[in-house]
Amino acid sequence: MTYQSVYRPGLFDGQVVLITGAGSGLGRCTAHELASLGATVAIAGRGLDKLEAVKAEIVAAGVAADKVSTHTCDIRKEDEVIALVDAVLAQHGRINGLVNNAGGQYRQPLNEISSKGFEAVVRLNLFGGFMVMREVYNRWMEKNGGAIVNMIADIWGGWSHYGHSGAARGGMWTLSETAASEWAHSGVRVNCVAPGGIASSGFDTYEPHVQEDILKYPPTVPARRYGNVSEISAAITYLLSPAAAYITGSCIRVDGGAPNVRCWNPPKPLTEGLAFDASKEFSAFPLDAPPRLLTEGVTKKASR
Repeated sequence: MTYQSVYRPGLFDGQVVLITGAGSGLGRCTAHELASLGATVAIAGRGLDKLEAVKAEIVAAGVAADKVSTHTCDIRKEDEVIALVDAVLAQHGRINGLVNNAGGQYRQPLNEISSKGFEAVVRLNLFGGFMVMREVYNRWMEKNGGAIVNMIADIWGGWSHYGHSGAARGGMWTLSETAASEWAHSGVRVNCVAPGGIASSGFDTYEPHVQEDILKYPPTVPARRYGNVSEISAAITYLLSPAAAYITGSCIRVDGGAPNVRCWNPPKPLTEGLAFDASKEFSAFPLDAPPRLLTEGVTKKASR
């Protein structure tokens, strides 16, 4: 089944886009959309089996096998990041776009986060992303231009129980603003996408008590629902596209209006209209399936 993108076929013909964290969730969906629009996608992640499964899906949808390459990389390790960029350039000769998507976190009150845990999350979500940006810029984009999209999160006003990830994502936001300024002379645009509560496979990786909180999310946001991976991919694709040629140092929030509710002092629950269904989702990825959490409920074996 082909991806039902709103963008025109062939939009990314001749372009090579590197996507980290592409073995599942948002990265998987973005790889499908960009490949359906003509891009050659270099999909990276820590698990080769997952990457090969995504490649097989894309090829089954009608994309030539040589337009999808798989690359194992732990972006927390500098030598692996350098090897990743070298491998993509050796195989494809260019990197026109980068989707810095790899990341993750776990739930923990700020005062209970260990130094080791804080450092590990920041290294993954900030330092790793920085290294990928730097190597792609230095090895290709500085002389050839390009577009970078960094994934952050709904961090506006702080992120309770995820202080380590909030700090890292906030750092990635300001890092992106800096890179947008410093690299503009090379024709490189750097932007962010900030997802809110997105129904993806990531829901199923959290512990049961966290999943219980996730299930309470829709009534707390103006849109009264979760977003989906297609809605994130569409924002990423736009920022990579020629239509965003004058956009750099910016962030697209895809969060159903969640931060806007926080301006109420004290915060007010959205108790009215719990059967609210006016916010219709955009769904373009035929292989996307809801996380088990939303179909089976909290799972006892869920772990971080």
